[in-house]
Amino acid sequence: MRLHAVVRGRVQGVGFRWFVREQARALDLAGWVANRRDGSVEVEADGAPDAIAGLRQALARGPDGAVVEAVDTLAPSEGELQHPFTITR
Repeated sequence: MRLHAVVRGRVQGVGFRWFVREQARALDLAGWVANRRDGSVEVEADGAPDAIAGLRQALARGPDGAVVEAVDTLAPSEGELQHPFTITR
């Protein structure tokens, strides 16, 4: 199962990408997380449905210091995602 999402709110400068990477690796997901120019964070992950559900919950919560206002779902991209999950720039 694949998740492609944009997380909006106070999600840059609070360790959000590192938090997502650690959560995704603990769930054995492939994919990536990156900051966007508009101040949001974009995530694409692939793995077992229960692991994707766990990541979705983590995105809605975020790390201490983050304020998640919305998690918007995008159409998934084509092709295989990198494993282990990584932070991209």
